[in-house]
Amino acid sequence: MKATIKMRGFLPIVLSLTLFSLSWQANARDLAEIKKAGVLRHIGVSYANFVSYYKQGDTLVKSGLDVDLIQGFAQYLGVKYQFVPAKFTNMLGLLTGQNVNFDGKQVIYGEQTPVQGDLIASGVTKLAWRQEIVDFSGDYFPSAVWVIARTDTDLQPIQPSGSIAEDIIQVKSLINKRDILAMKQTCLDPDLYNLQATGANIIFPPNVRKLNEMVPAILKGDAETTLLDVSDTLIALQKWPGEIKVIGPISEEQTMGVAFRKHSPELREAFNRYLKEIRADGRYYQLVEKYYPAVFDYYGDFFND
Repeated sequence: MKATIKMRGFLPIVLSLTLFSLSWQANARDLAEIKKAGVLRHIGVSYANFVSYYKQGDTLVKSGLDVDLIQGFAQYLGVKYQFVPAKFTNMLGLLTGQNVNFDGKQVIYGEQTPVQGDLIASGVTKLAWRQEIVDFSGDYFPSAVWVIARTDTDLQPIQPSGSIAEDIIQVKSLINKRDILAMKQTCLDPDLYNLQATGANIIFPPNVRKLNEMVPAILKGDAETTLLDVSDTLIALQKWPGEIKVIGPISEEQTMGVAFRKHSPELREAFNRYLKEIRADGRYYQLVEKYYPAVFDYYGDFFND
């Protein structure tokens, strides 16, 4: 009798887990399933000029390099485009079905969550810990992380040595005991660059702050300096001319890519073919010029290859 009672309590749990697993599998699609469904779901985080969105009545208005890029990819596949808003803290979970966290040393896997998208395109830097979780497309945008300061500070930009490794050493020597803003779970995570060893006073902003709010934060006095990647720096230099200066690099050169589930190899291969095609015929150059005209002054060779 006791065994029967236990089984009755156990069966609903098994059924629930089975239904959740089937639901997860139904939403985790590769190219064939996407074409059959007729919709490509783009997970995007509001970031720099890659993705921007806002509500206008009941309509979600979207723009940015990655919005144009993935809309073009959907057209290339012959399917409709659907945008899925996300945050850097949950975007990987929306893609893979399992929440993750990086504690500075390793990936920590959290609870399962429903899959809501087919790819992530939001100026996502190819970090080693992210590559444990997803597969990236070919490189489509250059990046690096720099130290940015207000112009009223006594910190001065380094003289480039011709070696990025040497330049990083110079920059790290300058930020000892300086207040510097950083952000976990992003390319601005200080653990990625061993920033603690510099003696800098690392300040983490509130969780609600976005990457594009780092410069406004130092301008209002939250800190003297901040970490910032190439794309955000180019925008900030145009938006706040004469108010900030680039001290120098804190990372080696990095690249960005579109992220795919490891179980969606055919979709990833299709995107790489599409990217190769639009780079060859000049359409991608035009997209980049539309959103990041200044990047060619720094990384012209990347887009001419």
